[in-house]
This record gives sequence, C-alpha cells and structure tokens, in this order.
Amino acid sequence: MRNRQRGVALITAILMVALATILAVKVGFDAYLDYRRASTLYTLDQGYQVAVGAEALVAHWLSYDFRKDPKETHFGQTWATSLAPLPIDGGEVSGQMEDMQGRFSLNNLMPPNAPNQQALDRYKAYVEQFKLILQLAQLEPEWADKIIDWIDTDTVETIPGGAEDTEYGAQTPPYRTANMAITRTSELLALTEFGLERYRKLEPFVNALPNGTKINICTAPGVVLDSFSIVRHQQSFSANAQSLAQQRGKNCFPDENTFKTQILADPKEQQFFTETGGTTSEFFRATVVVAIGTNQFTLYSLLSRDNKGQVRAQLRSFGTP
Repeated sequence: MRNRQRGVALITAILMVALATILAVKVGFDAYLDYRRASTLYTLDQGYQVAVGAEALVAHWLSYDFRKDPKETHFGQTWATSLAPLPIDGGEVSGQMEDMQGRFSLNNLMPPNAPNQQALDRYKAYVEQFKLILQLAQLEPEWADKIIDWIDTDTVETIPGGAEDTEYGAQTPPYRTANMAITRTSELLALTEFGLERYRKLEPFVNALPNGTKINICTAPGVVLDSFSIVRHQQSFSANAQSLAQQRGKNCFPDENTFKTQILADPKEQQFFTETGGTTSEFFRATVVVAIGTNQFTLYSLLSRDNKGQVRAQLRSFGTP
C-alpha cells in the first residue's frame, strides 16, 4: 500500500511540475507578445511623427520654390529632389515628391451640371483627351464610358460601353456605382474586369484632383502631353520618353509658347490647351518611408500649395496611396 501511495504521489508531483511548466511558458509567451505589440505600436507612432516631420520639410521646399519662381513648376526645382535615406534613432527615413498636376484628372469626366455650350464643348474635349490617354497607354478607349458612369449622378448607361448599377449589382458581392467624384485613383479597381494590370498601366497618367484642375506641361509625361492633340491625334513626346526626360534637367520643357504654337497646330487644340493647361502646379504627393528596426511605415500626403506659396496637407494615407 505504501509503495502504491508513493507511486501516486510521484505521478501527482510530475503532473504539477508539467502544469507549472506549461503555465510558465504561457505566461512568458503572452508577456513576449505584449512586449512585441507595445514595441510595434511605439515604433509606428514614432514613425508617424518622423514622417510628418519629413512632410513639413518637403512643404518648406515647395514654399521655397514658389518664392523663387511662382510662374513655373518643373523638375529642376528643389521639390523634385528625392530625399536620400537619412539616419534617425534606430533606423532611417527617405522620401520623394510627385507633381500630381502632370496628370489628367479623372474627375474631368464628370458631366457638367449646367450644360451650356462652352461647358459641353470642354467636356467632350476632356473625354476625347482621356480616350487618347487610354490608347497611348495601350488600353481600350471604351473604359472612358465606364468611368463616366461610375462618377456621374444619373443611372443611365453611357452609350456604347457604359455600366451602371445593373452590372455591378450582378457581382458577388453586389455593389453600386459611386455616383460622385473619385477621391482616389484606386477606385478604378472597382470597375468590373478592369483589373490590376490595366490599373498599373494607367495610374502614372491620371489623378483624382478636382474637376477642371489644369495640367502642368512642365512635368506631364509624354502620354499626357500628346493627349492634347484631340483633333490630329499626333504622337511625339510619348514616342521618345527618354529624350523628354533628358530635356527636363533644369527648366520647364516644353515651354508654354512652343507647345501651344508649334506642337498644337490646330486652333481647337490651342484653345483647349489655353483653358486646361499651364506651367504651374498646386497639388503634390509626398511619399515618406520610415524604417525603424524591423518595422516600416509609409506615409502618403497630398499637399496643396496656394497662390501665396502656403502649403498644407489635404489628405494623408498609410500603406497605399
């Protein structure tokens, strides 16, 4: 009997040691997870503060360039210089700026509310310009009709390739058209069958700025420059993007007078450019990347610069622009 009791006591002792070991491991593991969570949250908060500081730096550059030359915004100015990796406590910060007015605003495809003849003519020219951009980006021009239906306020499909609630309601899960201005270009991914590949082709040439925002020809890529040829559909800059980039080292290229009088020979094209193009910019996107330890934080800031050179953040997003 005594030997049996000793055996039971031994088994009990082993079980208690095993339970204590499991409990100790559990407590230690939970403590480690809590530490990692707290450390990650602290690092992200630190990264955000550093990124906002870098945003303030690039805002200073934008103000400086405006005071130096308020009539032109081009790649030879300070804002266009990438922020090389700078060491910070435990990591580094880097960034770059993009002139968003070198792109076509998708919101220009919003039909006018008060369709007087001048507004209708400009709207039709915008649609033609965007279809040219699609063609030059090797995409189907019919996508213009689907985008128009995505942002217009009615439920009538644009002929011939439009798509309204009927089409989107048949998806899984079903959804409806936005029927409002686009706030991010990534909304294009909501168009049925548009897909990531098409988006990557088109994204460098479009933005989601307010309707009527002028395009800066000093920073516009060749595809956008050629899209002003709404009558002749002439290609020149997009066919030689490398030469265009080399010409833009220090000054605005092409200059406004040359572009209007020599590149756009048709009077309708010249008038359209006068109304929708220019050589200055108001909207910029700053991309700031902060790496601290094993964590990385990315801040995308849409900055606006007014006619006095004052800069403020209009929109911030994290992880995706």
